[in-house]
Amino acid sequence: MTSPRDWRSRLASAIRTDPASRPMTEAMLTIDEIYARKVIDLSMRIGEALIAVGASANEVALSTTRVAGALGVRPVHVDITYNSIGVSYHRDETELPFTLLRVVRAPVPDHSKLQQLQALVADIQSGLDLDEARTRFHVIRRMPFRYRPAIIVMAQGMLVVGICLLFGASWIVTIVAFMAAASAAMAQRGMARLHMPFFFSQAVGALVVTAFAAVTTWLGMLGVPFFVDARPAIIVAAGIVLMLAGMSVVAAAQDAIDGFALTAGGRMLDLALLTLGVVIGIIGGVELARALGFGFALTNDPPGFGPLPMQAIGVVVIAVAVAVWNGARTRTILVSVVIASIAWFGYSLAVAAGAGIPLASGVGALVASFVGTLIAHRLHVPSIAVTTAAIVPMVPGSAVFRGLLGVMEAQGDPQLLMVGVAELIVAGAIGIALASGASLGLFLGAPLRDTLESVVRRRGRIR
Repeated sequence: MTSPRDWRSRLASAIRTDPASRPMTEAMLTIDEIYARKVIDLSMRIGEALIAVGASANEVALSTTRVAGALGVRPVHVDITYNSIGVSYHRDETELPFTLLRVVRAPVPDHSKLQQLQALVADIQSGLDLDEARTRFHVIRRMPFRYRPAIIVMAQGMLVVGICLLFGASWIVTIVAFMAAASAAMAQRGMARLHMPFFFSQAVGALVVTAFAAVTTWLGMLGVPFFVDARPAIIVAAGIVLMLAGMSVVAAAQDAIDGFALTAGGRMLDLALLTLGVVIGIIGGVELARALGFGFALTNDPPGFGPLPMQAIGVVVIAVAVAVWNGARTRTILVSVVIASIAWFGYSLAVAAGAGIPLASGVGALVASFVGTLIAHRLHVPSIAVTTAAIVPMVPGSAVFRGLLGVMEAQGDPQLLMVGVAELIVAGAIGIALASGASLGLFLGAPLRDTLESVVRRRGRIR
């Protein structure tokens, strides 16, 4: 029979923890200081390289701690900001900690190098020794970008062609848009060689695209065949997508959701500033065109999509162009095409079901991120690469353009001003929905992926 004291003991244990039940602290391994410094240096350099090629802050922190832990140095503390990474290791309280810090250059997406770095982290966790890991890392770090500049310019032009196919633009508008995108890309590369800040490059690129649209309008006003019924607004909208496609919107939102507020704030401020550069270039181009007498005609109606076959071709062209632009390998390009098609199908179903454009965009990004997370690891491709290629067709270039023109057309009219502001709010809502959907897809897909992989490994052992 249980005594009252036993009942009280059980009740107390159900309410509060017993200090005696806490496990004893494990003895820390004695690590040679020189070895520990080499390990921390390697883990920090891998983290720096991951940031530089577009990885999220959470992935960088996890990879850094995993590399150090796999090589026997634990625990380490990782601090990541928008432009720096620091790693600290404190062996015990009787010795001074040592900390290494590196400044990170501006992120430039390189999904081929990202794939190599992720594979290196996995191999280190599987038992790769320190010297071999250091040698492999230096080989990866010196890898040049996969494609030549001329191929990247062609890819940027083909991205705009894909946008034109989505909107069912005429062949002449598509050709002009391709020329505008290629010219903007070359102008931006020229400014990069002059070491101009990217803010001004964004403004110049948007100005070049707007100039091509203005010339198209002028040729239509002169009655030149093929240009009379051309829609120059599509050229500008496609150019805006081109300018915004290279921005790490998904990474910024993912950093905020993962709790890296400082890094997320830096990314978002950078995004806002670069978007402002695009706005200044477009406004300057439109005002100049109006001063010369061939301004744009404003319409509040969003451009309709083209026939389904053209939409399908456009999505494929965009996925391939974005993947090549970001330096992806052949397998990543093929997976990007599949994921982009699935994401666009989900977006189209959501629109057909009566969902608004922001909600439908979020659904498309969610589908892309979820499916990409499930299959990317299995196929040894970076999930962020295929997700980025899939969501670019849904970037709100047309909404941004209509909103800017609406604000400019207002001329003090409150009603027209509200129309323009409403379009800009819709564009912002679409951007937030894309980033949130992509992050939620990763959050939902990662546990399911890990579960499926553990089941596959268990069945392999049984066999």
